[in-house]
Amino acid sequence: MTQVNMHEAKSQLSRLVEKALDGEEVVIARAGKPLVRIVPLDAKPTRRLGGFVKGKLTNDFFDPLPEEELKRWGV
Repeated sequence: MTQVNMHEAKSQLSRLVEKALDGEEVVIARAGKPLVRIVPLDAKPTRRLGGFVKGKLTNDFFDPLPEEELKRWGV
């Protein structure tokens, strides 16, 4: 693991990113206290799947609108 202070991270960001891309853990600290970790993003974005609440919501989930509101909407 590589831990560097904020000032060093500013001046050597490219080198630190390369280390992270090579699989090394890189941590940026302030006053010796670890704050953040530089990690590579996945090459492929995670695909989001729809329908994760399917079957969990029912018609009674929402309160019915008052007649006055329905008239304003033209329903």
